[in-house]
Amino acid sequence: MNIPKETLMRMYLEMVTIRLYEETMAEAYQEGKYPVFNIASGPVPGEMHLAAGQEPVAVGVCMHLNKEDAVVGTHRPHHFAIAKGVDLKRMTAEIFGKVTGLGRGKGGHMHLFDPDVHFSCSGIVGASIPQAVGAALTFKMRKEKRVAVAFFGDGAANQGAFHEGLNLAAIWKLPVVFVCEDNSWAISVPKQKSTAISRNADRAVAYGIPGIYVGENDVLAVYEAAGKAVERARQGEGPTLIEVKTDRFFGHFQGDPEVYRPKDEVPRLKQNDPIKRFRKYLIENGIAKEAEIKQLDDEARKHVEDAFLFARESPYPAPEEALLHVFVE
Repeated sequence: MNIPKETLMRMYLEMVTIRLYEETMAEAYQEGKYPVFNIASGPVPGEMHLAAGQEPVAVGVCMHLNKEDAVVGTHRPHHFAIAKGVDLKRMTAEIFGKVTGLGRGKGGHMHLFDPDVHFSCSGIVGASIPQAVGAALTFKMRKEKRVAVAFFGDGAANQGAFHEGLNLAAIWKLPVVFVCEDNSWAISVPKQKSTAISRNADRAVAYGIPGIYVGENDVLAVYEAAGKAVERARQGEGPTLIEVKTDRFFGHFQGDPEVYRPKDEVPRLKQNDPIKRFRKYLIENGIAKEAEIKQLDDEARKHVEDAFLFARESPYPAPEEALLHVFVE
């Protein structure tokens, strides 16, 4: 691949931004929830699903998308949202339940919605698939060269929505890319105990569409696979199913005791940290100097710090807002 330096540097910046964001959110989420864990306490109440370690999937795919393309994420949505260009300040304010948030503080972290960049997500497992298919159908009927992407986990590939969505997309040759994040766990169930085959990408043959398996949690490998799939969709050739073997550094949710997980699994996964490997690649191949990398690290840190400061300083919605924006006329 002949990838411009500007693109590679942007990929690195976005991966670092996502990682810092997730680590900062992990700390903010813990505030006020102990000594006895209380999911309703603290500045960020409710469940929290973080995606540190899975940055290559979101960045590698979304680098090929433009503002008008649609992305539908999962209940673990922050990396997709950041990679798609969702406003970080408004997203963080939404998660903190503030009136300056994307949904005026009413949606929270599992219901992020930003029509400005055509991003949405859902707390329902597998819901991204039919939603992205619907968006792709709209694009085709309007004769627009736009693409929809559905991100979902390996557990969602066993949902009925997976079969229905891929089947309809294949029949109608819709401009949609299905991206399965295989982080080895469907909540606490290992893939080998829930799925009859080792690779979900192999299921593509049942719908007569390409299936691409990316066996390494590497942003360049994802970028290459996604480039082919997005171009195929944009040219009216139909959908593609991509499966990426990735790593989840945190538990299914914050507060997850992770008793189902081998104690050495996360430390072992972190030895193959995709950001550290990408940083090494950029430096060793003469693409970037240490000073340039540090500048991007500092830029990402400032971006995240500003977003969390904005969220913390923003006001909560007034009580009477509970009755507003509930229904659409």
